[in-house]
Amino acid sequence: MRRLSAALVFVALVSARAEWRVENSRDENSGPIVHRHVDLANDATGENAIVDLALFQSKACRLRVIDNASRADDLAGAMRRTNCIAGVNGAYFDVDFAPLGLRIINGKTTSPLKHGRLMSGVLASNGAVQILRTNEFTARRKFNSAVQCGPFLVDLAKPVRGLEATRDARRTFAAIAPDRAALGVCSEVTLAEAAKVLSVPLGDFKIQRALNFDGGSSTAFWFQRANGSAFSIGEQKTVRDFIGVTAR
Repeated sequence: MRRLSAALVFVALVSARAEWRVENSRDENSGPIVHRHVDLANDATGENAIVDLALFQSKACRLRVIDNASRADDLAGAMRRTNCIAGVNGAYFDVDFAPLGLRIINGKTTSPLKHGRLMSGVLASNGAVQILRTNEFTARRKFNSAVQCGPFLVDLAKPVRGLEATRDARRTFAAIAPDRAALGVCSEVTLAEAAKVLSVPLGDFKIQRALNFDGGSSTAFWFQRANGSAFSIGEQKTVRDFIGVTAR
């Protein structure tokens, strides 16, 4: 019994040491949206991660899904053209450049809801920003904007278990907490580590739900500073759509 207790204590200590922690954080305001840059470290593994958030009150801003069927835009161009203050690349698309999963743009459904292992959630807006499980989504709620992707990274403020844990890549995501939401990007980590990173309180933003978007070479993040210049992480290939945020 003593050996079992000692073993449990050891496991708990190892688990605690393996947690990510915030090293530095800084904010930059642009109207109703805050760019939060967060540096994190994992002392047990020696790993580091960087998270950039476009953080906003979900009822004070409007979420937009911007189609790029013509392949003419990159994220920076799309954000400036549509007067968005911040944004990220969108969700998955197939080899023929057709969107995979639900898209609602300006209240019109342009691509249907799909069911699949990766297509586990929907980022949606109808006055407030929400992240819904695919089986929680209903068209009767008349969303103005929605995009389907996955997998879920965080749910009930805890990292989702069973995520892929071997391939590092840049990650794009959406996240929500009570009354606030964020679009964000994380430096190269596995999906499993991204879930753990986003479960750490990022300043005063404690994520309740986070949904993964198309990452790797599609990953992009853009934020317009108050002086008109931009903080930008550009995508490495053309993507089908973008998610932007504007003030109401």
